[in-house]
Amino acid sequence: MTSVVVAAVQAGSTLFDTPATLVKAERYLREAAAGGARLVVLPEAFLGGYPKGLDFGVTVGSRSPEGRDTFRRYREAAIEVPGPETSRLAELAAELGVHVVAGVIERDGGTLYCTAPFIDPVGGLVAKHRKLMPTAAERFLWGHGDGSTMPAVRTEFGVLGAAICWENYMPLFRQAMYAKGVELWCAPTVDDRDQWQATMRHVALEGRCFVISANQYLTRADLPDDVHPIQGDAPETVLINGGSVIVSPLGEILAGPLRGGEGVLLAELDLGELDRGRFDFDAVGHYARPDIFTLHVDESPKHTVVSRD
Repeated sequence: MTSVVVAAVQAGSTLFDTPATLVKAERYLREAAAGGARLVVLPEAFLGGYPKGLDFGVTVGSRSPEGRDTFRRYREAAIEVPGPETSRLAELAAELGVHVVAGVIERDGGTLYCTAPFIDPVGGLVAKHRKLMPTAAERFLWGHGDGSTMPAVRTEFGVLGAAICWENYMPLFRQAMYAKGVELWCAPTVDDRDQWQATMRHVALEGRCFVISANQYLTRADLPDDVHPIQGDAPETVLINGGSVIVSPLGEILAGPLRGGEGVLLAELDLGELDRGRFDFDAVGHYARPDIFTLHVDESPKHTVVSRD
């Protein structure tokens, strides 16, 4: 295969209404597939929601009863991986013949994780990546992933990997994923700053990989009427202004950045660009110095309780 069409979906969740968001996901997956996409990336926390602007009643040393109730609603909207929602994504992937990397809020026991499941059109749910380091106030909502969910997923058109939002600023994580041979770097995010574009171009150049970054476009109208974000309460208030983008291994923008609304970015990737890019740079090969720098990665799962016979 010499080329492949990929898609970055830019859309906002319906907060606390995961069934409605799943319907939206289906609509955009069908639109992407109709455009020829073989890989579709959905934004960070798309299923389950990114509660931009909510404080959950948290101050230093204190949590409010109202905030606990908001968290209850948020936890109820989270999904299990695997679960009915990932099964539905697998059905759609099989029907449409697409690979899907989705952003979800995963519920596992008493903890939520920001997770990226990998859905294969033949194998269904084949892997998942849990965000290693939630950013700032995300830490009172989500747990930390461990090294056991850092997959590199082989497909007929290249190796997929995922870094969620500000994980893309973790140089050791990037190096670990480069060493796995990631060729299509999926970056679900909610970072709508202009600076994010520089980050995505840097990752593409550094990893000599294609980067597909899918962002949410979220407005006040996507939140329930009884939820009041700190940014503003007018229905037209934009909480997350997109910026989805697709970048080549030499840092060229192939599609986007998309601003000001929802939509699907499509780009046809010339897979020969992967080898052309490696001609003069390979972060874990001929441009590395293992005699000076060595990275040790612990990919074992971490359990609080370990039973021994």
